[in-house]
Amino acid sequence: MPTDPTPPATGLHRIVVVGGGAGGLELATRLGDTLGRRGRAQVTLVDRTRSHLWKPLLHEVAAGSLDVDDHELDYLAQAHWHHFTYRYGELIGLDRAAKIVKLGPTFDEDGRQVTPGREEPYDTLVIAIGSTTNDFGTPGVRDHAIPLETTDQARRFNRRLLNACIRAQTQAEPIRPGQLHVAIIGAGATGTELAAELHRATRQLVAYGLDRIDPERDLRLTLIEAAPRILPALPERLSEAATKLLEGLGVTVMAGTRVSAVTAEGVQLADGRLLESELVVWSAGVKGPSVLAQLDGLELARMQQLAVLPTLQTTRDPDIFAIGDCAACPGPGPGGFLPPRAQAAHQQASHVLRQVRRKLKGEAPEPFQYRDFGSLVSLGHYSTVGSLMGVLVGKSLMVEGYFARLMYRSLYKMHQRALHGWAKTALASVGRMLTQRTEPRVKLH
Repeated sequence: MPTDPTPPATGLHRIVVVGGGAGGLELATRLGDTLGRRGRAQVTLVDRTRSHLWKPLLHEVAAGSLDVDDHELDYLAQAHWHHFTYRYGELIGLDRAAKIVKLGPTFDEDGRQVTPGREEPYDTLVIAIGSTTNDFGTPGVRDHAIPLETTDQARRFNRRLLNACIRAQTQAEPIRPGQLHVAIIGAGATGTELAAELHRATRQLVAYGLDRIDPERDLRLTLIEAAPRILPALPERLSEAATKLLEGLGVTVMAGTRVSAVTAEGVQLADGRLLESELVVWSAGVKGPSVLAQLDGLELARMQQLAVLPTLQTTRDPDIFAIGDCAACPGPGPGGFLPPRAQAAHQQASHVLRQVRRKLKGEAPEPFQYRDFGSLVSLGHYSTVGSLMGVLVGKSLMVEGYFARLMYRSLYKMHQRALHGWAKTALASVGRMLTQRTEPRVKLH
């Protein structure tokens, strides 16, 4: 397997970040701006895709209320602007003794090879490849349900939704039961946000001339959760507020309900009922990607994630860090782990940036200190609910409505600022506000 040629700056400390999600891309950008720009280290980002989209936006992509092209960031361009190198490839293995990351070949839509399998040497490695959907072995999920872990999956669901509506508009026979029904399995943040966003987006879609479809009669959204209530990570009062809002929109909320299988006809419940549904979304859980078990003996923890020390170094190799959803990072409380949230990945990226600087100075690593700033869940244009932690001297502040919505939007702006700086973020925001006035409010193709 060939090794990528080393850039002219030989002898520099080689830092490789695998995974260009929220944490990985922020880390590579900040390492490039500080160490790469000043010639103190050689920084490389590896990802199996060519562009980045902030993961909390995926439910809007799936509903068709957000155009991916307006928000995607090309890795090659980001690398050029911020003094790091981008490698297109997928992590398939690791040689810790030789300090080499093994990358698999990539192919285009026609099956032609784009890049060969190759190796990337490192001195410090950061694994930030995120998570994958956990179907808990439920029959039929892989064949009949669509997860929302990647941009391609969100686009795929949106295409199926559009096709289902156009099919219903043009078919000779009446719209059959379940034909325009959407079942969302898992009522955490992703599932709940998707339900609210779909309610608005489907009605906007129908308004563009699909007059044969009656939204109140033909479109049905069902949100299914095994826990006793939706949004189990939020305080009960906010969960109840979200439930009340969704039910007021006509969304069927089924908490305390387990799914036994997903079929071509719909969702089979554990109590024997069948919910007819042409479109099924699975957002009930995540786990570490299977490749983590093939990384030269690195220890795995719960949910197939990499076990890490309090410093975020992996337990069996101090030169390898793991951050984000792929890392089982100890959290507050006995035996607790940090939840898969963008704020955790952001804080971990900042921590690893400091530890790499300390390492280059010959200093010992410091433990990671997580600060929980709370959780916010967007219910589309209808509302936002959440809790802000540490606002009132260690206590939590529950927020709803317009203020919470502004706070939710600010999270994305903070991510953009970390990647582009305030000036470019502000200019991009103004540009999108102007172009939105001349475009459809929902994706139509």
